[in-house]
Amino acid sequence: AKAHVARLFTKLDARDRVHLVIIAYETGLVSPPR
Repeated sequence: AKAHVARLFTKLDARDRVHLVIIAYETGLVSPPR
């Protein structure tokens, strides 16, 4: 799993896991819980 996360950091130019979550929301990949 660490390798997948590391690859996402590189691919999306993200700083950390929090930034990955922000990118996911902004792109519509994830929707906020209701």
